[in-house]
Amino acid sequence: MPRVPFWAQILLGLLLGVALGWIARSGDVGWLGAVLTRTGEIFVQLLKLAVAPLVFFAIMISITNLRNVHNAARLATRTLLWFMSTSLIAVAIGLLIGLLTGPGSGTGLSAKSAAEPEESGSWLDFLTGIVPTDVITPFTELHVLQIVFMAAVAGVAALKLGEKAAPLLSVGESVLALLQKALWWIIRLAPVGSAGLIGTAVKDYGWQLIGKYATFTADVYIGCALVLFGVYPLLLATVAKVNPLQFFRGAWPAIQLGFVSRSSVGTMPLTQRVTERLGVPREYASFAVPFGSTTKMDGCASIYPAIAAVFIGEFYGVSLGLREYLLIVVVSVIGSAATAGLTGATVMLTLTLSTLGLPLAGVGLLLAVDPILDMVRTATNVAGQAVVPVLVSARERILDRERYAGAGGFDVDAFEPEARPAATATAAA
Repeated sequence: MPRVPFWAQILLGLLLGVALGWIARSGDVGWLGAVLTRTGEIFVQLLKLAVAPLVFFAIMISITNLRNVHNAARLATRTLLWFMSTSLIAVAIGLLIGLLTGPGSGTGLSAKSAAEPEESGSWLDFLTGIVPTDVITPFTELHVLQIVFMAAVAGVAALKLGEKAAPLLSVGESVLALLQKALWWIIRLAPVGSAGLIGTAVKDYGWQLIGKYATFTADVYIGCALVLFGVYPLLLATVAKVNPLQFFRGAWPAIQLGFVSRSSVGTMPLTQRVTERLGVPREYASFAVPFGSTTKMDGCASIYPAIAAVFIGEFYGVSLGLREYLLIVVVSVIGSAATAGLTGATVMLTLTLSTLGLPLAGVGLLLAVDPILDMVRTATNVAGQAVVPVLVSARERILDRERYAGAGGFDVDAFEPEARPAATATAAA
């Protein structure tokens, strides 16, 4: 039988999900709705199941791999600065679009649609929540930021121990390879999972309700598109001095998977692979991509909360001034780690709203369209997680430009995680 390309499988899954969701809602087919809901939940749960150990070992091994990279401290610093710079640009675009379009006025929504979110974030929780009280709870309750903290400590300690930590690192690399293999099996289920997720959204809310969010939905998609197809290509062309079209040719498999899976962490192995194919040294990519998958969120932590804050402020009749807009910028640039690469951006939005003094119940207004928005937000996140390593590598003169120029797209079906031995990277001083 002819093989169906992965992108076509995804498209068929989305179309099938929309059709089945419409049938379940219009025909009041209870069993079909239950199947769609359970299918989407199982797919997301499988992704979450792999998140905790994957993040820990990926971050720990990536930090230890920096020992093979010349000027590792400078690379790490510049990576963080570029993460913050692109987040600043993204949140500015989100605010501008929100102010120009007024997404919260004339929606026809009722305040009864609002509800306090189950999860919320505050600066106190963010700052005190970095350090865990024990080593078990972060894994069982999926506190990703605490997992990142423990992995960073373990990685730095392993660097200081040197040869004494070699057995631990060897085991860690084997476990990481095993996790990536298992995650790949989950990724192959993305067409089925996407059908369940989009079908559940249509079944639960219907097109009539979703239509009330037309301006807000369009704002988020336009904002993400401007960053994805405007800001990133401009930076690649001017800062890295490479062909932006070639970037999308090489990175598209990861971007499309992020769109469907709605998980930056779930897409991380593929993001790292395409980043290496674009000429970024393996040792640096193995640090920058896992780090970015948990902290670099231009879609979820910059564009979305900026537009959502404007939406909720207009809905409740709260006037936002220059001070509030500056606070949105600060929260987006500094607090993006709260999003942590999982599906959804509720914690980051509540962190923004609590900082501005806006009602947290406004989050409930946006739940109807969150699955649809999360797809483009995550695609933007994933693209940014690949763009920044290319920018830093180009500026540090360690980017393999011949490999970048020759990086072509490949079908996701051809991707298989593999355990690869570390190699020493060379860099210009």
